Amino acid sequence: MKAQLQVTVLSAKLKENKKNWFPPSPYVEVAVDGQSKKTDKCNNTHSPKWKQALTVIVTPFSKLIFRVWSHQTLKSDMLLGMATLEISKALQDNDMKLCQVMQNLQLCSDRDHHDVVGDLSVLLDGLQVNAENFTSAEREHEAATNAATNARQNIDTRNRSSRDVSPSSGSEEWVMVPNGHSVNGTESPAPSPGGIGGKRPPRPARPPPPTPRRPTASPASSNSSSAGDMNEVPAVSNGTPLAAAVNSGSVVPRVTPVSNGPLPSGWEQRVDLNGRMYFVDHIEKRTSWERPEALPPGWERRVDPMGRVYYVDHITRTTTWQRPTQESVRNYEEWQHQRSQLQGAMQQFNQRFIYGLQDQLAPAANKEFDPLGPLPHGWEKRTDTNGRVYYVHHGDRTTQWEDPRTQGDLKAKVQYFRFWCQQLSMPQHIKITVSRKTLFEDSFQQIMGFHPQDLRRRLWIIFPGEEGLDYGGVAREWFFLLSHEVLNPMYCLFEYAGKDNYCLQINPASYINPDHLKYFKFIGRFIAMALFHGKFIDTGFSLPFYKRILNKPLALKDLESIDPEFYNSLIWIKSAEILGEVTTHELKPDGGNVQVTEENKEEYIRLVAEWRLSRGVEEQSQAFFEGFNEVLPQQYLQYFDAKELEVMLCGMQEIDLSDWQRNTIYRHYARTSKQIIWFWQFVKEMDNEKRMRLLQFVTGTCRLPVGGFADLMGSNGPQKFCIEKVGKENWLPRSHTCFNRLDLPPYKSYEQMKEKLMFAIEETEGFGQE
Repeated sequence: MKAQLQVTVLSAKLKENKKNWFPPSPYVEVAVDGQSKKTDKCNNTHSPKWKQALTVIVTPFSKLIFRVWSHQTLKSDMLLGMATLEISKALQDNDMKLCQVMQNLQLCSDRDHHDVVGDLSVLLDGLQVNAENFTSAEREHEAATNAATNARQNIDTRNRSSRDVSPSSGSEEWVMVPNGHSVNGTESPAPSPGGIGGKRPPRPARPPPPTPRRPTASPASSNSSSAGDMNEVPAVSNGTPLAAAVNSGSVVPRVTPVSNGPLPSGWEQRVDLNGRMYFVDHIEKRTSWERPEALPPGWERRVDPMGRVYYVDHITRTTTWQRPTQESVRNYEEWQHQRSQLQGAMQQFNQRFIYGLQDQLAPAANKEFDPLGPLPHGWEKRTDTNGRVYYVHHGDRTTQWEDPRTQGDLKAKVQYFRFWCQQLSMPQHIKITVSRKTLFEDSFQQIMGFHPQDLRRRLWIIFPGEEGLDYGGVAREWFFLLSHEVLNPMYCLFEYAGKDNYCLQINPASYINPDHLKYFKFIGRFIAMALFHGKFIDTGFSLPFYKRILNKPLALKDLESIDPEFYNSLIWIKSAEILGEVTTHELKPDGGNVQVTEENKEEYIRLVAEWRLSRGVEEQSQAFFEGFNEVLPQQYLQYFDAKELEVMLCGMQEIDLSDWQRNTIYRHYARTSKQIIWFWQFVKEMDNEKRMRLLQFVTGTCRLPVGGFADLMGSNGPQKFCIEKVGKENWLPRSHTCFNRLDLPPYKSYEQMKEKLMFAIEETEGFGQE
C-alpha cells in the first residue's frame, strides 16, 4: 500500500537560546522509511518560513520524523528539535483522506522528550486510503510487529544465556567502576580475550554527544588489549571523566543491547550508559551510530597490500573504495539504464555536430570567432582605411555596409541572437516551484521575487508532487501553460485583437484589476525569458504588438487586422480630397490648431493609426517593456521583423506530416514495423489540432522551432522525435519530454493503439504519468 504523500513544510517557531548571540539558520529534514529529504535553510531567524513541498513514499503505517537543524558554517549542523507524526493516526482523524490537512507539531529536545523547544507547522496532501483495506492491513501490520518483537526478545534471551555461560567472550558486556577497571556482571575481574589478565581499552573522556553526528575513529586501545576487542563508543571531544559520574564503590547496572536482526560479520551491537545504541566494527576498528547493512549479493570485501579496504563487484567485475549498499547499487543500475537509453541520442548528436565542427576548424583556425558563421558563397568581408567593415560581392562586383547574413536569412539571425543570449547568460540555475492549481499567482510571486539578471540562469521548474526532473521538458510545459493562463478572464489583462483574429493585444480596460501594472511588468519578464531561453508560448500577440517589442514604427497597414472599419475610413481619407478641418484628438503638441490639408494628411493618418493602436494602453505598455528590458534589452532583437519575432516566440503553426516522418528515429522498432505503420496512419487521420496535442504530449509543447522537426531540441542539444518499443500491450503510451521520446508498447491491433494513444493524449496531465 505504498503511495506518494506531499509534505509541505510551512513554518516553525523556535524558543530563543540566550546562550547564543546569533539566531539559528534552520532547515527541516523529513525522514520516513529510509528516505530523507531536506528543505532550504532560512538565515538567522527564530521564526523560519519555508512553504516548501517535499514528496515522499509512505504506507498508511509509516512514521514521519521531522528534525529541525541549524546550519553551521565551520562545524557540524546542530539539532534544534524533533517531532514525529504517525500516518495512521492522521488518516483516522481525517476520514482516511489527507487532503490539505494542517498539522501543528511540538518540537522536543532529543535529550529530553518532555522539553518542548518550539512548534512546527506542516501540510499533508495527496493520500487517500480505503477504510476496509486499512482495517485489514492494520491487523496484518500488528501481527508482523508482534512477531518482530517476539523475535527480538528471543534473540535477547539467547544473548543473555551465552553471556552467562561464557563471561569472558569477546561479546560480553563491560561496565565501568570508579577505578577505571572493567568488571563483568558478577562483579569479578574479567580476563582479557587472550586468556591473560589485563586492562580493557580506556573509555572515552565523556559520554558520546547527544546529537546524532557522524562518529570519528575510536581511541586507540592499550598495549595489553587485543585489536579485535574494542568496547569503546564513538569518539568524542575532551570533557569530564566518565568515572566521576559513578559513586565510589558502586557498579553500573548491566544494559542489554537491542537487536534488530543479524549484523554483518565482524560487527557488534552495543549500548552506552545513556541507553543509546551504537555499533562496533572489529575488523576496521571503528564505531558508528548507524546500523551497518550486509553487502549486496555479488560483492566482496578485500584488503590491498597497503592495508586499505576496498570492495569487489563480481557481477560487473569492478571495484570501489566506498562500501556498497542496496540503495547505492539500485541507484547505479538506474543511472546505467538511463545512460544506455541516451547513448543512441548522444551518438546522433555527436555525429551531427562533430563533422561540421571539423569543417569549420580548418579555415577558421587563424580567424576570430563569428557567431553568424561563414559568409554566403561569393561574399568577402573587408575593412576600409577608417576601420569600418564592409562586404564585397564578387558575383556582381558590388559592395555594401550591411552584413549579407542578416538580410532575409532567419536561421542566421536566430543563430546570432542565440550567441548573444549565451554571452548574457549567468552561471548555475534557479528553482521555480509552482502548483498547477495556482500557476499564475505562484509564477508571479517567484519571478518578481528574483533579481532580473537571475532569470538569465538555467531554469529548474518544479511541479510539487510530480516526479519529473527538469532537463528542459518541464520548463517547456511551464512556458506553454503559463502563457495560456495569461488569457484567464479573471485577470482581464489581454483581449483578442478582433472577432476573427485570435492574437492577443493589451486590454484597455485592464485597470479594473488594481494590480494590473505589476502583472504587465511580470508578463514582460516572462516573455523576455521565453525568448532568452528559446522556449515557445501558447498564444501569440498581434503584429503591432510585436512591432512595439522591436521598437519599430507602426504603419497604417497594421491597423487593418485590429480595426478594419477604422482602417477603411483612414484609407478613404487618404484617397479623398480634404475640404475642411478634421480634428477629434490632439495627435501631436498643439495639434488642435493644425488644419489637416493635402500636404500633411499623410502625417495625420500615421498619427491617427498610432493613436488607435495605443489608445488606453500607454501605462500597460510601459510596465510591460520595463519588465522585458530588465531581462532582455530590446536592442538584441533589432535584426528581426515582426513576423520573424512571432515565429521565434510561437514556433510554426502548421505541422508538416512528411517533415515529421522524415525526422523521426526508432528504437527497437523499424520503419516497416506494423506498430509504426499504424502510428503514422493514426497521425495522418488526425486534424492539425490533435497533431499539436500529440506533439505537446511527447515534447512538452505544440510549437516547432524555425527549422521544423529537424531542429527539435532536447536536454542535451538537438534531439529528434523518437519512438521506442517499451512495455506490454496493455500499457498506456508514455512520454519523455526532455528527450522528445514516445514509449510505444507493441499493440496487437490498430484500434487498440488508437484507443490508448487518444486516452494518453487527452486524459493525462503532468509528469510521472504511467
